[in-house]
Amino acid sequence: MRELLAVFAGNEMVVGVCLGSWFVLTGVGTWLGRIGNRLRHPAAALVWVQMSIAVLPPVQVIGLRLLRNVVFLPGAAVGVTETVSASLVLLAPYCLASGSMLTLACAVLARQASAVPAGRVYVADSVGSIAGGVLFSGLLVHLLDHVALLWVPGLLNLGLAGLTAWHVGLRWMVGPVTAAALAIAAAVVSTDLDAISTARQFAGQQVVFRGNSPYGRLVVTKKAGALTFFENGQPTFATGNIEAREETVHYAMAQRPQAKHVLLVSGGFSGTAQEILRYPVRELTYVELDPLVLAAGRRFLPEALAEPRIRVVQDDGRRFIATTPDRFDVVIVDVADPATSQLNRFYTAEFFRQVKRVLAPDGVVCFGLGQYANYVSPQLARLLASAYRTVRSQFAQVLMIPGGRVFFLASDGPLYTNVAERLEAQGITTRLVNRHYLAATLRPDRVADLQRAVAQPAARNTDFSPVLYYYHLRHWLSQFDVRIGVGLAALGLGLVWYLIRLRPVALVVLASGFAASGLEVVLLLAFQILCGALYQQVGLLVTAFMVGLAVGAAWMTRSLAQQQTQSLGPTEPSRTALGWLGRCWGKVVNPAKQLACLAWAVAGFAGLLPVALPMVSNLTEALGSSYAAQVFIVLLTLGLATLVGLQFPLANRVGAGDVTTTASRLYTADLVGASLGALLPSTLLIPLWGLGSVCLLAAGLNAFSGWLVWRRT
Repeated sequence: MRELLAVFAGNEMVVGVCLGSWFVLTGVGTWLGRIGNRLRHPAAALVWVQMSIAVLPPVQVIGLRLLRNVVFLPGAAVGVTETVSASLVLLAPYCLASGSMLTLACAVLARQASAVPAGRVYVADSVGSIAGGVLFSGLLVHLLDHVALLWVPGLLNLGLAGLTAWHVGLRWMVGPVTAAALAIAAAVVSTDLDAISTARQFAGQQVVFRGNSPYGRLVVTKKAGALTFFENGQPTFATGNIEAREETVHYAMAQRPQAKHVLLVSGGFSGTAQEILRYPVRELTYVELDPLVLAAGRRFLPEALAEPRIRVVQDDGRRFIATTPDRFDVVIVDVADPATSQLNRFYTAEFFRQVKRVLAPDGVVCFGLGQYANYVSPQLARLLASAYRTVRSQFAQVLMIPGGRVFFLASDGPLYTNVAERLEAQGITTRLVNRHYLAATLRPDRVADLQRAVAQPAARNTDFSPVLYYYHLRHWLSQFDVRIGVGLAALGLGLVWYLIRLRPVALVVLASGFAASGLEVVLLLAFQILCGALYQQVGLLVTAFMVGLAVGAAWMTRSLAQQQTQSLGPTEPSRTALGWLGRCWGKVVNPAKQLACLAWAVAGFAGLLPVALPMVSNLTEALGSSYAAQVFIVLLTLGLATLVGLQFPLANRVGAGDVTTTASRLYTADLVGASLGALLPSTLLIPLWGLGSVCLLAAGLNAFSGWLVWRRT
């Protein structure tokens, strides 16, 4: 995902498109995997597929880096049509293989007379996801580059492929598996493929640093003496950008030139920190989220933070502002535009209320938004109008300056447009932001452009209704010629036809997949809003979700296996509380009605979530701590995932047909639902109608599918 974001734009739509493509292609793979039912030796096919899964990911990452500037124009943004097409092509080999492996595993276990094979495969897949996520976020990402990191699961899969071949009596296949493992080991030892492909990816620049942190892949390049920091392929700042540095600092500092305490959120190594210290500042607090950015910045730009007046804090900027007892005369928020829900948190009414709390009386906050080049498009106007209404809801005065970006200054005290005169009065000399530049920047026609833009109707941006990043998405899309080609049209029509022909049991699984994916997006967003972008805790949230899936699926698989065993003859009943609960549950209603009840339970969970999250938000503000919110959201995640995990093995029991065909059909439904749950909420539902829209849609879809199953029982 990091590499795909580096190739494309890195906004919320790209995330949704890539995840949606991932799930859809994996679903197609599960459908293709049903050929295992017709094979004489499905275990042999399983081993070959597992070998391909071992090799494909690092090869695809290297190919992604090498081909980006061959297929697309170097340095140019990639449009949404090209993003959809390219993501489908790039992800197809791995996703088709991994999807078919799920169904092939069911076919192999079914021939071994295994009880509830689909449930066992589902549990194993979830446990593997837990292990992969924990190892990635907790260990591997800190030690290895992306290519070397992917060889770790690659070698593990090759080892397991060899063990599988030996176990099922296909010992002749151990030779090819061993040869592939030796070839990979030789390539890893003899060649630094990450360095070679990174150099090719950034052709024309000298790569002086590359590394991984929990927050992204950082690459630092050097060209003509200037350093550029790229995070996940996107340039975050460059040392030679005088215009950006001076505009970010002096518009704000000219308002309160005698400021003693200043807060800078991000951007300290671009030169803004040193520019701020040209004023008589007593202490500059610089907050940076990524520790790798701090380490690389101190290595290549040691002078940027050399002043003893600079206090460096490694933390999420919003979390720091929400919890610090300090007060500041000026707050400068130097973050990127709200292209994602995480960045949108720095442009909401709730955030500006938190900023106002840490500002001294008549203090000033400054941030930039969009790009202005003497023309305000309708999309940019809507973006600016929403930002203006949002910040105006918290501050008495708002001033906009149409520089390279549109800079917003907000305060409850006076704000001044005569920036040049105020800088000259303080003896501050600038290279670009001077009297002549500002005279051109603040021409009456340019200022009138902004006034007309913010006069149009636009929604206020809030945490739980993040409309600003929807406006940003529309503004981004307006830069491209969005075309629906024959292939994409066929894919869309195929999806519609698939949904129309879906059987009730498969619809329950699809609704469950939609709820799992969509509500997890809601919970992750709520977690970031309430607790900040804390990577390890977000990793805990994702791990809790996979644990819930595994626990629910394992309990239901065991319960169904016990029922199957009891149908063959009397057995010793389980004396555990869970075993007793399972027997009671099985006696109350038949499996189809159990499935309907579980669908309604998911619907109830989704329907109550919009009520629960504001209550958690109020509790967090009342306590002044995010720990209660962290615990509560982790428990909600665990509960949701457990309900979803219970459904898949039960649906396989209810579904008609042989094991492999049923498992293939339901895996496909699950992944198509997850695809829609990843794509629709992040790109349309949440930014346009808020988090509650996803919850209500998931509730309605699950309630309807449960009713269909109950009615036809």
